[in-house]
Amino acid sequence: MRTWQADFYRRPLRDETGKPLWELLICDSAQTFQFSALCRQSEANSNWLAAQFQQQALTQKLPDRIQVFRPQSLSLIEAAGKVLGVKVEATRRTAALKTLLQQRAQEYASLPNYTGETYGAIALETPPPIPLPENLWGDSWRFASLPAGDIVEAFAGRPLPILEMPEFLLPLNLGLASTVPVPGVVIDGGRQSMRLARWLQDAKPFALNYIAGAPDGLILEAGLADRWVVATFEDSEVKAAAETYQQRKQSSQGLHFLLVQPDDTGTTYTGFWLLNLNS
Repeated sequence: MRTWQADFYRRPLRDETGKPLWELLICDSAQTFQFSALCRQSEANSNWLAAQFQQQALTQKLPDRIQVFRPQSLSLIEAAGKVLGVKVEATRRTAALKTLLQQRAQEYASLPNYTGETYGAIALETPPPIPLPENLWGDSWRFASLPAGDIVEAFAGRPLPILEMPEFLLPLNLGLASTVPVPGVVIDGGRQSMRLARWLQDAKPFALNYIAGAPDGLILEAGLADRWVVATFEDSEVKAAAETYQQRKQSSQGLHFLLVQPDDTGTTYTGFWLLNLNS
């Protein structure tokens, strides 16, 4: 499947009238194809975008899908994609594009129309997390870990109703030694196990982060900018396990997992997701 990653948003640049300039930035996952174009804010619409995509189609075959990570870009690129008959996917997993955006951010300062304003190339507004719906709460949860070399064997061959193990997140493809512990969170969902797993699949899990506070919390990053409170805790032992969880994520290049199962017997699983905030 041919995939482009695209971003369309304001940059720290102004036109000759002092109005913001918008930039369309496109690349593929290997960055073998890159394209950028600036437009005035008054021209920043789906028609302009569709024309730019069509122009690239003269030398590059249009992709099967365009991935978008910025919520403010999504509706405009979706409208342009509809005109072109190209599927648009909302996903945070646009590593190549984010790298390119950060590189471009370093170039803006050398342009004559640079504003000098504070600019975060890939920063998104993050809303405060909200609790998971009560009807999804499972029976219990806990921190866990698995050796990197055991993950594929443990889950890839099982008939799980929901299994998300993208190839680029597999431990071998990240270069992780087989003995490196990959941290994760296990939820015993009980009767809510399937309902919780289906909800998670629709929410598109991206990362599970431990946030220290009063109380401490386990926060699910999902969708493009959604944040959910999976659990809160004040117990010192759980806090210590949470700190170990975060430390192991550093050793595993950010790789971690979420496992939903009916109970702790280890005989059946409902859903498994490999996650990585760095992807």
